[in-house]
Amino acid sequence: MAQIVVLGAGMVGICTALALQARGHECVVIDRTSPGSETSYGNAGLIQAEAVEPYSLPASPLTMLRMALGWRNALNLQWTSLPAQVPALYSYWLSSMPRSLQQVIPVWGQLVSEAVPRHAALIEASGAQDLIRGSGYWEAHASEAGLHAAILDAERRKRQYGLEFKVADAAALSRDEPGLKSGLAGAINWTAPLSCLAPGELVKAYAKLFESRGGSIVAGDALSLSQAGKGWQVAGESAEHAVVSLGPWSPNLLKTFGYRVPMVRKRGYHRHYDGDHGLTRPVLLVDHSVVLSPMLKGLRIATAAELSAGTPLHNPRQLARGETAARSLVELGNPVELEPWSGTRPCLPGMLPLVCEAKRHPGLWLHFGHGHQGFTLGPVTAERLARVIDGDASGIHGLDAGVI
Repeated sequence: MAQIVVLGAGMVGICTALALQARGHECVVIDRTSPGSETSYGNAGLIQAEAVEPYSLPASPLTMLRMALGWRNALNLQWTSLPAQVPALYSYWLSSMPRSLQQVIPVWGQLVSEAVPRHAALIEASGAQDLIRGSGYWEAHASEAGLHAAILDAERRKRQYGLEFKVADAAALSRDEPGLKSGLAGAINWTAPLSCLAPGELVKAYAKLFESRGGSIVAGDALSLSQAGKGWQVAGESAEHAVVSLGPWSPNLLKTFGYRVPMVRKRGYHRHYDGDHGLTRPVLLVDHSVVLSPMLKGLRIATAAELSAGTPLHNPRQLARGETAARSLVELGNPVELEPWSGTRPCLPGMLPLVCEAKRHPGLWLHFGHGHQGFTLGPVTAERLARVIDGDASGIHGLDAGVI
């Protein structure tokens, strides 16, 4: 079987190595930091089953303007870095139009439908059950009108995709989540998703599983990849194939090989708080675009999207607004970290991740661009990449017509 180096030790990279290893390939993972310590560390900890339609931009320019001005805390713009993102952002908006979106949804929905079962198998094999809850999460609404509209959409998704959910009015929500103060109209409990108490630790558990099966993880600069005859060299390792799973850093590497990868970079922030919040599962506050997620380190507040290619903000506005909303609903306590954590979601204009071989470089494989769902979809697209490396391209329809 082939020798393969996987560049990137996040959820996508580690799952790639596990999938290739399961097919008999000899794999080495290369990253400058330890597994699960970058973007995979910082998400809200949800392994989603209900997100069968990708995050799309509103078709209405007026709605987009409202978002840009802070509506629902859904978007923050760093205006100075926006011009560099405009071409990719415009392509993303075109992909959000109904006709284009209807071509993406079946592929995306199939990927998401496989996520929980594939994670469940890895969770059991890695012995990481203590990091996982199986009670889903709350999609909470502040107004009766908002809750009613959400119920109608949930019923549509149940008809179309078979997604299960429960509805809790204000009284039922208070009974199920006594730690929540009054002020919400109610919530939808999406019951199928899993939630994780420490996303970075779950990636580390998967990485230990990979090593226990004979794999190697090497600290090194993945961006030093170079061709060596018909193969590849990086960080002192040689291999027949190389897989680029560097998330938002992937375009930087591929640029050295002559590929231009447009990417919308959406920055997210989180911070932990040490209060006795009492929540039993994550709560998405729809009207404030933040997730309150119980973690080992405390209650994590995770924000929506900041369009920025610059440095992280020390006092991000979205997080401050999320903290204010959270304090009105739970006993939040004090921040655990001195400064908020920040990471970037790698969103491709076509909305689907890229899973294919580079056109002009045989043996160079691309596996990145999962947007908001790398933590969820890592093991799903990893299995597809492993299949196509072994000659079966049937699983990557729609994932190989990307941008390079």
